[in-house]
Amino acid sequence: MLHSASSSGLSMRPSRVSDGPFLQGLYQSARPELQWIDADPELIEQVVAQQFLVQEQGIGEHFPNALHYVVEKLDTPIGVLSADFGAHEIRVLYLAFIPAARGQGFGRTVLQGVQQAARQLGCPVATVVWASNPQARQHYLALGFRVEESTPAAERLVWYPGLS
Repeated sequence: MLHSASSSGLSMRPSRVSDGPFLQGLYQSARPELQWIDADPELIEQVVAQQFLVQEQGIGEHFPNALHYVVEKLDTPIGVLSADFGAHEIRVLYLAFIPAARGQGFGRTVLQGVQQAARQLGCPVATVVWASNPQARQHYLALGFRVEESTPAAERLVWYPGLS
């Protein structure tokens, strides 16, 4: 569904087992607060690895049919998208990019591809954005997502085809 390459040189492919080290390194770079732990670097690495595993298992338990993609620019991995194409909505579970690829519009391009798939399916796109990630919230709102639920920790944002 999201395999076509865009004019920006971006492409997406299903994640493979061999992508494990890239995915774990990307997760670590997307969670800088884990580096603030006052402990040896070895213990910090163990905590990061454990948190990565918790995320992977959580997605697997709650969204067993989720699809996991590696985003590439000119055949080089730069990001990841995990999404669940459910019966009533597409849920963006995880979207992250390596530090060198952030702020260049790649996330917008990927999300616009998800929105295009949702238009074709006639269903909304939903995601949860943590309060600790105001930049992601801004990006989703700029793409026409709306806050549907809010707690002090996170917001559920939804985009409906035809409304933006």
